[in-house]
Amino acid sequence: MDRDQLRRAFPEGLREGVLLAQYTASRIGGSAEYLLTVRSAQALESAVVQLWDLQIEFRLLGAGSNVLVADKGISGVVILNQAKAVKFEERSVWAESGASIGSVARRAVEKGLSGLEWAATVPGTIGGAILGNAGAHGGDTAGTLVEAEVVHRLEGHSSWDVERQEFGYRTSWLKRNPGQAVVLAGRFDLDPSKPEQTRAKMEEYVAYRQRTQPTGASIGSMFKNPPGDHAGRLIEAAGLKGERRGPAEISPVHANFFINHGGATADQVHALIQLAQRRVAEESDVELELEIELLGDWEGNA
Repeated sequence: MDRDQLRRAFPEGLREGVLLAQYTASRIGGSAEYLLTVRSAQALESAVVQLWDLQIEFRLLGAGSNVLVADKGISGVVILNQAKAVKFEERSVWAESGASIGSVARRAVEKGLSGLEWAATVPGTIGGAILGNAGAHGGDTAGTLVEAEVVHRLEGHSSWDVERQEFGYRTSWLKRNPGQAVVLAGRFDLDPSKPEQTRAKMEEYVAYRQRTQPTGASIGSMFKNPPGDHAGRLIEAAGLKGERRGPAEISPVHANFFINHGGATADQVHALIQLAQRRVAEESDVELELEIELLGDWEGNA
């Protein structure tokens, strides 16, 4: 990668050797070779197109949930997506991909709009929710999304309806085809409702999360739930609640959450991931599939 060429393309907002732990929900992660911050969907699209044209590898980072960044860091460019504009209309909301989906959901509730209550406690961004078809409490992104604005490597800027995105359980066409398209924004269809009704439902979900999920620095749900079962139950049945590698722990509250008690490394968390997968396979004959993404240089570890 030509450093001078990269700096000419991005004279502002480009930094070298930035520690990514400060930008991840787990407070874990090595350095980005280059970190480029964008603050609007337009700036995001421009950066993505330029990097494709320059044939420079890049990864997108939003709120830093549902990702485990390797201790060795990430080569190439990491785009830090801080495009957070949100616009409410009479029965819908449009939000840029770097906006917090939980914040958008809570604002919708206060405006008396129903349909996103399930997302009030979901960490991450609009873009991440669309990419991974985030969901909770029986709702998911595919159920409320009308369209996503994307920039495609070959097709350019376009709007994708739900059918085009081929959503599945915690997946989408975008997630299954990394590097081919980037989410710029999403529009969600909402229903009018009385604020006190939507607020009561949201508060019920928040209370449930507080009762059943741990606090502290966490990546989020580590594994996808296998058909007809729950990853947390299987890990608990394997006797792994409270298992630690240094300050990294499989939560005693919910075994599908791994907690960083301060100073944990990605390798320590990855060791717990491998342990959980191995023990659950031995005890229950189930292959746990990661819900999170491993980002960066995992050579010799993955």
